Amino acid sequence: MGANVIEVRGLCKSFRIPTVRRETIREHLFGLLRPRGYRRLQVLDDISFDVRRGETVGIMGRNGSGKSTLLKLLSGIYQPERGTVRAHAPITPVLELGIGWSPELNAIDNIMLLGIAMGLSRREAWAAVDEILAFAELEGFAGLPLKHYSSGMASRLAYSVAFKAVCEVLIIDEVFAVGDIGFRRRCEERYRELAAQGHTVVLVSHDPRLIQAFCNRALLLDAGKIALEGTGPEVVQAYLKLLALERPAG
Repeated sequence: MGANVIEVRGLCKSFRIPTVRRETIREHLFGLLRPRGYRRLQVLDDISFDVRRGETVGIMGRNGSGKSTLLKLLSGIYQPERGTVRAHAPITPVLELGIGWSPELNAIDNIMLLGIAMGLSRREAWAAVDEILAFAELEGFAGLPLKHYSSGMASRLAYSVAFKAVCEVLIIDEVFAVGDIGFRRRCEERYRELAAQGHTVVLVSHDPRLIQAFCNRALLLDAGKIALEGTGPEVVQAYLKLLALERPAG
């Protein structure tokens, strides 16, 4: 493995959460007369780790453990409350699918829009349109505005664009959980190609098989902290034990 491409030191992130929910117009109007209370939710607490060039680092953890927040901090979408994230290479994040889409435009126009936003030139994006549509199995829907796509169709298209436009570092959230078996298999094959080309990947997944098969190292997040850093199999075993503790005896 090469030098570090991402360095995380003492990373902290919290959010202010309203203590009283206001859902109706009446509740909002009456709420103007009294200030809303807030509580502080600590999502990440003193996280430190490195990602080396050419490796795949897996991140596992139960729901609410801070995985998605961590990916957004790595991608620059969120700013740290404390601590630092230093990236020494360009990053392609594939996180909240739908960000960057224009629902009134069709698939081809959106491929151009998102591909260019991810760093492809106009010529490169246009040359990749057919390949991206084929990868997503959406050739028959190329002229359909995205507002008529199902969430699964939009997800396949977003991942297909990202896999074509990937920079040196790819940060992805549950990519292999999208689509049918055929699409997931193509994603796995594309990942292997990227890894063979030396790309660095940070991958969040709840799938033990993927973490064990693809990750050089893995992190287990729990309650906003790194509970374990180790090999893929080591982290998978610890993750499964955490899940077992949640299940009621019976």
